[in-house]
Amino acid sequence: MKQIKLSENFIKDRVKLALTEDLYPYGDITTDLLNEDRVIKAKLISNQKAVIGGLPFAKHAFIQVDKKIKFIIHKRDGSLVKKNSLVATIKGRASSILIAERVALNFLSHISGIATKTSQFVKIVGKKCKICCTRKTIPNYRVIQKYAVKLGGGTNHRFNLSDEFLIKDNHIASSDIRRLVSLAAGKKTGKKITVEVESLKQLKEIMGLKFHTVLFDNMNVKNIKAGVKIAKKYYRTEASGNINLKTVKLVAATGVDRISIGSITHSAPAIDFKLEI
Repeated sequence: MKQIKLSENFIKDRVKLALTEDLYPYGDITTDLLNEDRVIKAKLISNQKAVIGGLPFAKHAFIQVDKKIKFIIHKRDGSLVKKNSLVATIKGRASSILIAERVALNFLSHISGIATKTSQFVKIVGKKCKICCTRKTIPNYRVIQKYAVKLGGGTNHRFNLSDEFLIKDNHIASSDIRRLVSLAAGKKTGKKITVEVESLKQLKEIMGLKFHTVLFDNMNVKNIKAGVKIAKKYYRTEASGNINLKTVKLVAATGVDRISIGSITHSAPAIDFKLEI
């Protein structure tokens, strides 16, 4: 599994923004009450079964507050852990650890949540069908969320609007589907072309044109299966549209090559972690 490589500068910048949101270094009026010289050891524990993600962000949260903090990782990003697993150990001044605590846990909870939900979908569909994320991501945090998808065994779809041509319903409503496909093919940019269809009738309209992937959007399982039968010899196939953990197995059984699911990034439940002193 190829993972997104997040640069150290990228991680530092995102963590710095998060600490600034907490008005660091002057905002924590409660921690100011503590003895600044007291050194403690804290355990970072997962309160539930999860795929871990975001440890580099957690580490930098503590280190940006205090370079003397020792952050010892016991589980790596992408590893599956059981409930009550020890994920990391932190040693340093109590005041520094408590300032960074929530920022570190927020990164871990969110990234691990996406990785965990993605892995649930991946486990259900098996190896024959890929689970893809979408651009339904938090603005400015797309790279982080797509990194989390990869940790869960998923596949990244477009990062931005220039990665491939994706001719969707509103493009088609604003023009003509055959014309748009032909124009995209004529650009000769080397970019992949995906065409979204909402019915078998639409699919038949574009059969024979030059493109790479047909995306069955919000179609029932019966029609997706029929569409795959028509298109599979000529194009890659994809399905999308409100697919969840209960329905994804049926959709995968239609024979589609990949399934794109917005909920793995926009609605993944956070994983519960605790810092135990």
